[in-house]
Parts: sequence; C-alpha cells; structure tokens
Amino acid sequence: MLRRDVLRGIGGSLGLLGLAETAAAGPHFAPKAKRVIFLFLNGGMSHVDTFDPKPVLDQRDGEPMPGPKLKTDRAAGNLMKSPFKFSKHGQSGLEISEIFPKLARRADDLCVIRSMYSDNGNHGPSLLMMNCGHNLPGRPSMGSWLTYGLGTENKNLPGFVVLCPGYPVLGPQLWDSAFLPATYQGTHLLTKESGPEKILQNIRNAKLTSSEQERQLALLDRLNQGYLHQLGHEPQMEASIAAMEVAYRMQTEAPEIFDITREPEKVRARYGDHEFGRGCLMALRMAEKGVRMVQVYFGNFQPWDSHDDIRIHSKLANAADGPIAALLEDLKLRGMFEDTLVVIGSEFGRTPMIQNSGLERVGNGRDHNVHGFTTLLAGGGAKGGFAYGATDEFGYKAVENKVHVHDLQATILHLMGLDHTKLTYRYSGRDYRLTDVDGQVVKSLLA
Repeated sequence: MLRRDVLRGIGGSLGLLGLAETAAAGPHFAPKAKRVIFLFLNGGMSHVDTFDPKPVLDQRDGEPMPGPKLKTDRAAGNLMKSPFKFSKHGQSGLEISEIFPKLARRADDLCVIRSMYSDNGNHGPSLLMMNCGHNLPGRPSMGSWLTYGLGTENKNLPGFVVLCPGYPVLGPQLWDSAFLPATYQGTHLLTKESGPEKILQNIRNAKLTSSEQERQLALLDRLNQGYLHQLGHEPQMEASIAAMEVAYRMQTEAPEIFDITREPEKVRARYGDHEFGRGCLMALRMAEKGVRMVQVYFGNFQPWDSHDDIRIHSKLANAADGPIAALLEDLKLRGMFEDTLVVIGSEFGRTPMIQNSGLERVGNGRDHNVHGFTTLLAGGGAKGGFAYGATDEFGYKAVENKVHVHDLQATILHLMGLDHTKLTYRYSGRDYRLTDVDGQVVKSLLA
C-alpha cells in the first residue's frame, strides 16, 4: 500500500473530510449577506396551498383544467381547490395560508418569489438542480461554491454544514464538492438525536489528552509536509491533512455550539423538541459562530411529497412554521438578520389538479410541478414584505417575471458579494460555475 493511501485512510476515518480549513479569495464586491441558511422542505411544498393563493381554484373546483389535457409526472385529474384559507398579513398585505400562522406574523420580512420554475419533474434531478445547478450528478453544491469563493469565518468549524435526521433523496450528492477540492464538501450531521455527543459522535478522543493529540498532529504534519515536498501538489492528501487539523480544533468549539441546552428554555420552546426545530436552532448557533452556509433538511427522504392527501401539508407546516418564525425572530434579536440570507423552499411545487394515477388511497393529493412554484427569501439584502412574479390563474405555470433556479442561484451569490459569472473553476478543459451557462441576477428582489 502506498503511503499516500495510508494517509488518505487516516483522514477518511475521521469522517470529517468536509471540515477542512478553507482559504478563498473573498467577495467580488461589497456583500449584503455574510452567510446563508437554507431551509429545505424536501419533497415539494405546494405553493397553491401555502404562499400563492388562487381564488379561481375555489371557483373552478372539480372542473377540468382548460385547454389540452396536461401530462404531469404521474397523472392529473380535475382542478382541486385548496382546503386551507388565505388571508393578508402585515403592512405589506402578503397573502399566506392559515397553516403558517407564526410565519405569517413575519410577513413583512418575507420576499415571496411566486414565479419559480425548473427543468425536470422528478425529485432527483430537481434536487440536483436546486442544490448544484444541474440536473445530473457530478457538479459542486451551492454550499461548496460559497465556501470555495468566500471560505469560512471560523477556522475551528466547517464552512458548510448540512443538517438532516437522516438523508434526503440522493443524500451526499446534494452537498458534494465534486471536482472542487474536497475541502469544500458539506459536512453532514444527524439531527435525529439531541445532545452534542450524539450529533458529533467520536468528537472527543477517549485515549489521548489534548496536548498528546497536538504532539501527534505536529509529528504527522512534519511527515506529511516532507512527503508533499517530494510529491508536489496532491489535493486529496492536503484535504485530509487539513481535515485532521480542523477535527482536532473542533473538540473545543463544536460541542458547545451543538449543545442547544445552553439556550434558555423559553428559546428552545419556540423551536420545539423535534428534528427540524433542533436543526433550525443549531443553524442559528452555527451562523452566529461564522459558518458560511447551513442547510437544514426538513426530514428523511421526501416528507412534503403529498401525492395521496394534500391535507397532510397542515401537519408538515405545523412542524415547520414555529422553527422558521423563531429563527427569523432570533436573527433580528441577535443583530444578524440584515447580513444573514434565509432561503426557504423545495425542489419544486405541486399541481393545482388532483392526483389521479389510481395509486392513491385517499385521492386528495397533488402531483409534482416544475412549471411554477414558490421560494421565499428573508434577510440578507432581500426585499421584505414583497411578492414577485406570478403563476397563471390556476397556479400551474409561471407567467409573469419568471425566475429559473439559475436566476435564484445567481441572486443568492450576488447578495453574498459574488458575481456568478466570475465564480468559476477550471476542470476537464472548461470553466464551470454554479449557474452553468445561464442565470441572471433578479435585481427586483434586492432591498
């Protein structure tokens, strides 16, 4: 076995390759936001039942969709009105569904993009597009691009962290660094358990003291640097070395951050003692300590995929509503709202027609919809109390001020001080970027 394979094994055995220290060039221009928190309601949140009211659906409930019969991912029946009521909130008068009552009280903080669209109606490709800017695997994730461009503000913590009770569809492909150096890969941590020792398993060395570990790492560093001097540039080995160093430094800072019992009981109560609530509170604490991007997945697999009964959205929203509202409130209380960009959304939306494939038990659900859906922004330079764009009168297609996923990504990078056309990496003979060869900054979304 080659020595480089042994060293790579040492780094990999830590399970923390994504924690490597980063060194980046910095923003292209003055940023509005310093960090991103992406709250991902994986599975497909129905826009027409949450943030995009459609009175015509109430009027035309049970009727066929006008025009040629539409082919959706499975099969679509007649139009179906939302079982939930919408009302206006805040000074802005944003209309929000009754299933998000706490978030509705923060309506004037929300920038609601009602004209999103994407390319592929299946979960996998749409997840890859929203996270990595391409329908096929093998491209770096947005968090990887951000840490590649900006680095981390805290050398004792990773620049990009992903929180989930287990894994969403496709799992690690969604936070992969792909052809970017492994240093920029997202660090996946489980929120199904509470307590730092369970979330960060093996974070403490049970056999060696801190000073003994420091001497051990110093010896390994001398050996590694000598070998690199002979070998030349070796990205995988360099990432493994940096990962071991960050893992060592994390022993002092990370357990404190993930110990949410350090927050007052009244704070924890607002987030709730469940996986998504704990994830949102951890995201707040990590953002406060300089993590560049935190992504919180709502749950395993695709919980918002309501083919059978759209009324399940009420239960899902009940679990998401409090934590999201609490996060926005606490970002304001801690003076972080203005420079923290919060993104809230799914890989796609859902159809205004009833699901009708013959596979449903209840027969009251909706199919996937990439032609029109909603994504929310808050803080970080996004315009609050504002609805942008529109779907058609039924909520099926984006028709006014359409925003492709690449446009959203270009806008997020812009708010972080990065020009999406200049944030590139040369690989296999061409320059790659998050937005591929497309995307425009949507300036109307900027405060």
